[in-house]
Amino acid sequence: MLSVGQVLKKAREEKGLKLLDVEKEIKVREKFLKAVEEENWNFFSSKVYIGGIIKNYSRFLNLEESKMLAFFRRDYERAEEVKFKTKVASKYLVPQTRKLIKFAFFILFLIFFIYFGYQLTLSFFPPKVIIISPTTQVFKNEQKIKIEGKTEKEAQINIFGERVYQNNDGIFQYEFPLKKGKNELSIEVVGANGKKAVIKKYYYLQ
Repeated sequence: MLSVGQVLKKAREEKGLKLLDVEKEIKVREKFLKAVEEENWNFFSSKVYIGGIIKNYSRFLNLEESKMLAFFRRDYERAEEVKFKTKVASKYLVPQTRKLIKFAFFILFLIFFIYFGYQLTLSFFPPKVIIISPTTQVFKNEQKIKIEGKTEKEAQINIFGERVYQNNDGIFQYEFPLKKGKNELSIEVVGANGKKAVIKKYYYLQ
């Protein structure tokens, strides 16, 4: 679909005319004629002024004025619609995008803060040790009990001088023999930072 600028330019070139030739005939500066051919409507301060130029330009080129003006109105309104949509996007979508970017930065900062705090804990504090089972400390007729605990997966675990290994989740197990009366279990855990934690638990065999 040809636009008003394309039709005017094509008709001028078919007649072998330059913009300067048209300027001399219809008394409209070359830069304004070029803006019309390129449909650079922002170059003008008034829609009425553009219409006047197109009317004179069309008459000079023996084109139907009303048809050219109809093309112009169609192209101008379409440009205005695009401009309006751009303004709407700038007004509503851009702030939303900014909000999303700010939220994303906040989440990244929060993740970094948590990770930094975790790394700080690993660097300055001994490893945390949790005894998962058994949940009771008193037993009857038990020769051995299975100790199950959890700590950092990078930590080194020693129970009575024996190295005990944990799985990828940090879970470790140890068969602890019981004797009559009070039994002391001592678990020594050395973290990757060299800090040591010693956990003592007491189990009783009746």
